[in-house]
This record gives sequence, C-alpha cells and structure tokens, in this order.
Amino acid sequence: MSTPGLGPRPLRPAGFEPAPIRPEWLISGHPEARAVELARSPDGTSTAAQWECTAGTFHWFFFVEETVHILEGEVLVRGPDGRHMLLRTGDVAVVPASAWMIWHVERYVRKLAICRFPVPRPFGWLVRWAQQCRARIALRHPPKRVHTNTAEDSAGT
Repeated sequence: MSTPGLGPRPLRPAGFEPAPIRPEWLISGHPEARAVELARSPDGTSTAAQWECTAGTFHWFFFVEETVHILEGEVLVRGPDGRHMLLRTGDVAVVPASAWMIWHVERYVRKLAICRFPVPRPFGWLVRWAQQCRARIALRHPPKRVHTNTAEDSAGT
C-alpha cells in the first residue's frame, strides 16, 4: 500500500479514464475529456489530477478551488464577468470554488489540476495557527535517525 501523496508520478500517466462533459453544458463541438487522479491528501481535502480535452466549447463549474497548470495545448477561458484569459502551455491560474466558466478548446489541452476544498476564512486562520503551533513543537525534537546502509557507511569501515 502506498502512502497518500508520496511518490513520483509520471507527467503523462497511464490510466486516463473518460470524464465526459455534461451534455447540457456543451455549447459547440464534441469535446472528449479524460482524467486521472495522481494523489490525494490523507484528509481528502486536496487532490492532484491530470485532465485532457479535445476541441469544443462548454460551460464548466468549479465545485472546489482549483489551481490549473497547463501542460500542453491551450484554452480560452471566459469568466462570468465576460473577461477572457488565454491559458497556454506553462501558464498557471487559480479558479475560486463555485465559479462558472466557459472553456473554448481550439484543438487540445492537458492540465495539471490541484483541487482543494476551501475553508471559510476564520477557520483558515485557526487551522494555520494550529499548524504553526504544531510545527514549533515538532521542530523542538528532530525525528530519530533511521540507520540505513549507504556507500558512506561502507567506506568508513
């Protein structure tokens, strides 16, 4: 069993599965979307996934806050206020939870999506304060060194 969130993941993982866009969200074209989850936080509040989509235009609802990193291709995104943003390979954007957007994919786009459930601001402050206290306490006592045989150990004998 692997530890959640640990371990390298390939940039183009195997295991993409269909992630169809809801028919009532389609505006034009026949976009085909696929996705694969890469990691999940132990508490289940954050995930990392790759998502790809072929040409088409559609509405998209972001249930959770999402940090988007475009790995390949490009997408023209329009927000509810009518502003447009062209996201190309290498671009990063943060989309707030509960936001409707219109996505226009000219040919193809593949993104890394870091999704997290937002925490109301007062609770966020409380969580950050508690984490800082925990870190201060934990940093007082470094973990016990686990001895492993290394080349340096062998050279010293």
